[in-house]
Amino acid sequence: MSCQIRIEKTKTPKQKPDQNNLGFGKYFTDHMFIMDYSREKGWYDPRIVPYAPLELDPSTMVLHYGQAVFEGLKAYRAKDGRILLFRPNKNMERINLSNDRLCIPQIDEAFCVEAIKALVSVDKDWIPTAPGTSLYIRPFIIATDPYLGVRPSDTYKFIVILSPSGAYYPSGINPVKIYVENDYVRAVKGGTGFAKTPGNYAASLKAQDIAHEKGYVQVLWLDGVEKKYIEEVGSMNVFFKINGEVITPSLDGSILPGITRDSVIHLLKDWGVKVTERKLSIQEVYDANSNGTLEEVFGTGTAAVISPVGELNWMDKVIVVNNGKIGETAAKLYETITGIQWGEIEDKFGWTVEVE
Repeated sequence: MSCQIRIEKTKTPKQKPDQNNLGFGKYFTDHMFIMDYSREKGWYDPRIVPYAPLELDPSTMVLHYGQAVFEGLKAYRAKDGRILLFRPNKNMERINLSNDRLCIPQIDEAFCVEAIKALVSVDKDWIPTAPGTSLYIRPFIIATDPYLGVRPSDTYKFIVILSPSGAYYPSGINPVKIYVENDYVRAVKGGTGFAKTPGNYAASLKAQDIAHEKGYVQVLWLDGVEKKYIEEVGSMNVFFKINGEVITPSLDGSILPGITRDSVIHLLKDWGVKVTERKLSIQEVYDANSNGTLEEVFGTGTAAVISPVGELNWMDKVIVVNNGKIGETAAKLYETITGIQWGEIEDKFGWTVEVE
């Protein structure tokens, strides 16, 4: 796709929020990107317009059947003033994987990266500069046919919105407490677990509520068949360092192929650390803790980058990981990835993309 992106700038810019109290997902910039799809035209009319409510028919298919996908990435303001994106091409590759599973038409990945760059450039004054802050980027696609009936839509909207976000760790990285879910399941092989679709997150809310009531921050999901093998943590992939080896569940169709996960695996291999993708049971993790070989547990994702785990609770059996402190591997990964993202460390992998 090579259409020109039409730009209509707002005549009523918003007041920017205090960048020291941003939180996450609370504020939105002045503009958004929209592109439409119809069976006859394909993807058409790419445009950057003032941020505003969408007008949808009450029968719009996404509201009834959940045919939608989304992504999440960030723009960072480097100390030298450059604006950097982190591996945006991987997000567009992944949205097409999700599209295929949800019967949504494929997008032109390179064009959509350019569209994101153009939108970020228009709203570049919204990128916060306080330490640890960033501009969160949310691309999503929704089915828009006004129709009641279970079938793929013939029309869609691809939309990108931007949200200035605060530091995930304003007072330093503190390991989180994780509740291992043993009753509810998030996904099964053959389902939509590998796709980034809203229904996966709706299915996780019940267990998340239970975990919060018990004083835990996130849920560690087990496989949906045997409830034995580890899958992922809430909105993050998960890694375990056991006896010097870093192990993460293999991608078998029910786990989201995380971009931070992929970056972590690349870095560990580059450092000469043994990293293995395989099935890993929760019992094996607890056995490793018992025999003293469980060294670290950490999650990986766009929001936190690296989230060390200090406690696991599985069927009321609580274990404390690394004395509740961040491990050496997790700390090094966090410093390296965020250093690349903010342009403070050499990017020898070519992961960052500059917004002009």
